[in-house]
Amino acid sequence: MTMHLKIYLLIILFNLSLALATRNLTNKSSEACVGDGVTITLSFGVYKDSCPEAEAIVHSWVDKAMTDDPRIAASLLRLHFHDCIVNGCDASVLLDDTPNFVGEKTAAPNANSLRGFELIDAIKSEIESLCPGVVSCADILTIAARDSVVLSGGPGWQVETGRMDSLTASKTAANNNIPAPNSDVQTLASKFQAAGLDLNDMVTLSGAHTMGKARCTTFISRLNGSTESSSANGPDVNLDFISSLQQLCLAPEANAALAQLDLVTPSTFDNQYYVNLISGEGLLTSDQVLVTGDEQTHELVRLYADDQEIFFEEFRRSMIRMGRLQAAGNKGEIRKNCRAVN
Repeated sequence: MTMHLKIYLLIILFNLSLALATRNLTNKSSEACVGDGVTITLSFGVYKDSCPEAEAIVHSWVDKAMTDDPRIAASLLRLHFHDCIVNGCDASVLLDDTPNFVGEKTAAPNANSLRGFELIDAIKSEIESLCPGVVSCADILTIAARDSVVLSGGPGWQVETGRMDSLTASKTAANNNIPAPNSDVQTLASKFQAAGLDLNDMVTLSGAHTMGKARCTTFISRLNGSTESSSANGPDVNLDFISSLQQLCLAPEANAALAQLDLVTPSTFDNQYYVNLISGEGLLTSDQVLVTGDEQTHELVRLYADDQEIFFEEFRRSMIRMGRLQAAGNKGEIRKNCRAVN
C-alpha cells in the first residue's frame, strides 16, 4: 500500500466520522442545475475506482505547501470562492490569458491578489501521471479548499465530486460578481443571492477570513474612525484598532503592506473572526458591516462568536452548498492542464 493511499484511507475514516453531522446536506448524490437546462450529478466516491489516490494526493500537497507557507491555506480557500461565485465551481479562475482569450485572473478582484495556482498545477500534474483525463481541476480545487480548512484546525466534510472544467471564463462576471472589500450588507447579500447562496451562507462563508492577509488598499475606508467615513464604523468604533491600521498603512510606501485578517489566531481556522467583529476589529469594511449594518447578520455573528461548534457545522453546510454551484455541465471537459482548455 502506497503512502498516498494510506493517507487517503485516513481521510476517508475521518470523513465517515462526520457523516451524521452532515447527513441532511450530504446525501449520496445531489443534482446541480446549470445553464440551458443541463443537470449534472455530484456524488461521493466518484474517483473511488478510476483514481483512488486522488484525494490523498491533494491532501499531501496541501499539507506540504502549508508547512512551507501557512498563508497558502487561506489562499486556496479564497481561490475556490472566487471560482465558485463566478458562474459556478468550474475552474474558470485557473485559465490563463492567451492572445485570443481573456480569463478571470486579470479581473480587478483577482489581479495581483489570488495565489496558489502553482500548487494546483503540481497537484494536477501528479494526478494526471497516475490517472490521465479523469480528475477535473474544479474537483481538485474544491478538495484542496476543504483540506486547507482541516489542516488549519477547522472542520472537515465529505466533498462531492463530478464537476467538469469550463471551456471559457468571464472577466466581466468576475468584476461584477465578486464582492468588493468595501461592500455594505445589502450589496454583499445581493451578490451572494445572485450566485445561489443566502444570507446565512454569506455570514458563514465570511468566516473564512479567520485566516489570511489583506493589502492596505483593500481596507482604506476603515482608516478614518469617524462614523461618517465608513458604513463599518458604528458608534462604538474601536479607535485603538483603527489607529493600528493607520500606523501600518499611512506610512510612506505602505500600499503593498499586508495586515492579518485575524490578529489573534491568524493561521488557525476558528471562530475568532466573529469575536473580532464584536470587538470592532474586522479588517475589511465588508467584514465589520456584518455587525454594524444589519440586525440579522449581527445576530448570526454573535451566535458564531459564542459557539464555535455551531459555526463549524454551518460552515460545512455552506461550503457544500457553494460547491454545488455549477455552470459547465455537459459543455465542460476534464482539462489536462488547469491553465488551458484541451
